[in-house]
Amino acid sequence: MNRGKIVQKRILIIDDEVKISRLLELELTHEGYEVELADNGREGLEKAQHQSWDLIILDIMLPELNGVEVLRRLRKVDLVTPVILVTARNTTPDKVAGLDQGANDYITKPFEIEELLARIRANIRHRVDETLQQGQNQDVLEIGSLVLNRKSRSVKREGQDIDLTPKEYDLLLYLLENKNHVLSREQIITHVWGYDFFGDTNIVDVYIRYVRKKIEQNFKGKLIQTIRGVGYCIREEGQ
Repeated sequence: MNRGKIVQKRILIIDDEVKISRLLELELTHEGYEVELADNGREGLEKAQHQSWDLIILDIMLPELNGVEVLRRLRKVDLVTPVILVTARNTTPDKVAGLDQGANDYITKPFEIEELLARIRANIRHRVDETLQQGQNQDVLEIGSLVLNRKSRSVKREGQDIDLTPKEYDLLLYLLENKNHVLSREQIITHVWGYDFFGDTNIVDVYIRYVRKKIEQNFKGKLIQTIRGVGYCIREEGQ
């Protein structure tokens, strides 16, 4: 049963230095974050691309794929998740290369945990503020032939009106506000049903089926994708 538990911010640490990773995991968990680890570039890229994160801590010197290459590939599919690069080399070319590939911030080893925590808070706060501002300024949300208008609370696909219940509309709106990003059931519960929701997270699966039927049946192309073991994502088929 879900009793409206506050969803923890999720952080992925990609670093091959086990002692540092474990120390960061302990510190961040103590601060209330949910943390996962990856000890090489390929594993880190896989986790970064297929799960939803509030922030990624990415070491530059990694086996299999270096951090700059991981970042370059990640930014092809995810432009918004904040990434803090960690480098042992305090040189301008390293920093420039990382920032050019889309890093939001960087920190040099050795670092004080208090400084890293401050950078994490600042980057997560900036993302939340940016998302809210974009949402407030965007009245029409689109993906493929699907169009949602906030002002009229109308939904159309291929020009045809789609009749949604209020909760179905709220669910679709939240998916569209986060299109191309994987959302966990807990995140959806919190934002669509509220922190004080009392019930089972299976309600998300039920309403996803309702919305899918209305926006996909009799239309070309699937939009809502199930990410096994994680949650759901709305994106155009083939992306």
